[in-house]
Formats: sequence, structure tokens, C-alpha cells
Amino acid sequence: MRIEKVVTSGTFSLDGGTWEVDNNVWLLGDDDEVMVVDAAHDADAIAAAVGDRRVTAIVCTHAHNDHVNAAPALAERTGAPILLHPDDEVLWNLAHAEAKPDGPLADGQTLRVAGVDVRVLHTPGHAPGAVCLHVPELGVVFTGDTLFQGGPGATGRSHSDFPTIISSIREVLLPLPPETVVHTGHGADTTIGAEAPHLDDWIRRGH
Repeated sequence: MRIEKVVTSGTFSLDGGTWEVDNNVWLLGDDDEVMVVDAAHDADAIAAAVGDRRVTAIVCTHAHNDHVNAAPALAERTGAPILLHPDDEVLWNLAHAEAKPDGPLADGQTLRVAGVDVRVLHTPGHAPGAVCLHVPELGVVFTGDTLFQGGPGATGRSHSDFPTIISSIREVLLPLPPETVVHTGHGADTTIGAEAPHLDDWIRRGH
């Protein structure tokens, strides 16, 4: 079992604005099968990293276009289902007029890849259907855009809410073991223990 990162580049668009972004695409699996977390920007690059392994699922931490824009193309190439929390369908529809997710994600759901359990945690705030993926056996959590090194994900655009993301971080993520490695949707890794002491600072600054 191993975790691999592919960094892809493209744009994020919402509320009439467009920004250049680099995204972390995470591959979780072994030599035979792999789960893709957030198929961003470049299906060819992701498929090259997957190689000849079977893709068990393409899991979306949320449906902002920069996290899902390569998902339909990757699904077509691999035959893997696209999984998304239903509360994020409004954002998915902004990114994809035709293609639809293949299945729902739900809080407490357990996915499985290469013999390891991946627990779905519903963590709304950055997006209404945002989820994190906790892998207790590996001591990691994939947080998408919910928690970064230095604070919560942005909540200044449509379908996001700062008090909600704070509640998600406080009640769902910070209770995880402090040594848990946080694999984020953009930028560098961190740990739960490194971020937990700063919660009150984030609340005071309001972002």
C-alpha cells in the first residue's frame, strides 16, 4: 500500500472569476489497484501515474471545477465510478453539463482499496458536500480544500460558509490523532497536531 501525488495545473472558476491553480491529485493503492482522489485538470497525467492498475473509484472531495474537471475523461478511460456527496451536485452541474457522478458519498461510509478501509467524513463549509477521507491504518486524512497548512479552506464564494467549515474542522478533523498526516488539495502536507493549536486564531481572523 502506498500514497502517490500527482500535481496538475489549470484554472478554478466560480462566481464570474477564474484563477490559475495547482492541484494535488492523490493515488491510494498498491501494484494492482488504486483509488484516485480528486481528478484535476489532466486525465492523461493521472492515467499515466495509474499505469495498468485497476481504478476502484474516482473520489471527489468536493465539486469545484478544479477538483473534478478531469473526472469524466478519467472515468471513461478506466471504467471507474465517480463518487460525490449529493450536497455538491449544484457545483458539479456548474462544471459538467452532461456527465453525472456514478454514486453518492455519505458520512461514515467505508470505501475499500487494496485491503485498506477509507472512511468518508462529511465536512461541509468550503462546499456543502465537501468530504475528507480518513485512512486510520495509514495515519492519514485527505482533506481536499477543508483544511490546509495554516488554516481552513476559502469560504468567500458561493455555496461556502465560514462558521460551517470551522465546525467541521473542530468537530470532525481535530479529534483525529494529532500525528495524522493531512494530505491537502493544494500545497504542502501538514498534521492535525500542527494545525489544532491555531483554531482560535482562525476564528478571530475570520478565514
